[in-house]
Amino acid sequence: MQELMDEYLTMLQVESGCAANTLAAYRRDLRKLVDFFQQEGLTDLQALTKPLWVQFLGSLKTSGLSSASIARCLAAVRGFYKHASGRQGNSGFEGMLKGTPKQWVQLPKLLSEAEVTRLLNLPAMDHREDRRDAAMVELLYATGLRVSELVNLEVGHLNLEVGFLQATGKRDKQRIVPIGDKARELVSEYLQTARPAFVKKRTSSALFLSRLGRAMSRQYFWNILKSRAVRAGITKRIFPHMLRHSFATHLLDHGADLRSVQTMLGHASIATTQIYTHVEHIRLKKVHDNYFPRKERKSVKVRISDDQKVK
Repeated sequence: MQELMDEYLTMLQVESGCAANTLAAYRRDLRKLVDFFQQEGLTDLQALTKPLWVQFLGSLKTSGLSSASIARCLAAVRGFYKHASGRQGNSGFEGMLKGTPKQWVQLPKLLSEAEVTRLLNLPAMDHREDRRDAAMVELLYATGLRVSELVNLEVGHLNLEVGFLQATGKRDKQRIVPIGDKARELVSEYLQTARPAFVKKRTSSALFLSRLGRAMSRQYFWNILKSRAVRAGITKRIFPHMLRHSFATHLLDHGADLRSVQTMLGHASIATTQIYTHVEHIRLKKVHDNYFPRKERKSVKVRISDDQKVK
């Protein structure tokens, strides 16, 4: 079973061009299947009957995973079983997987425009880390990059004079994304006054560097973002992808067309981008409910005293 899993992951890397982060996630997902097999005392792929498959689905749901994580896990397991079917010539594997529930729609979590403004307009602090952190957060919101795309940016990917950057997304797909004026200003200031101090005696092409002069990790930036959110008085749980969601939603709020947003986000399908139109529809419904003058109101009973009654 482990040998088949290693073959499957290698096939995803070589033939499908899956990114390292995707492969790591699929490996963790397949590990859940292995753990389930061990828990149930199963030793062969064919032992996973339909009732046990349903039990496995239930275990994922009760484990506290998000809908997106469950959907990805099921995709990994389905793909693995199809690979095993081809290798072992057993079509029964694929038949057992039919009827798998589809992922339910989960609207993206985001920041309001007021919250983003507070996050980006923090008072400047006179040290190199603050100039780097301010530039990173501003650039993330201004471009809608994924956090992995942000930390993998190189100095050569920027064209601050024209106002564009080159991002490398999933499966190494490259796209050109415009940069806002404020982001250009902060990144330029960081390059001139802060980055040289991070480089020290090292040589690095990475745009944003840690104190050790190395490319920054996603986890390192997440901690930076959480710290700045606390300073901005944002109490909700925050994570880097919220700025990507906010970027897309705020663009649509201000009249951007869906195709342009799709291009800037690097979505392969416009169906992925359309989730942000649902967010806008919900917001408009709330505005309508709160301010439309002819909305239905519940009748209120008023007690009238005997002296007030009209004969």
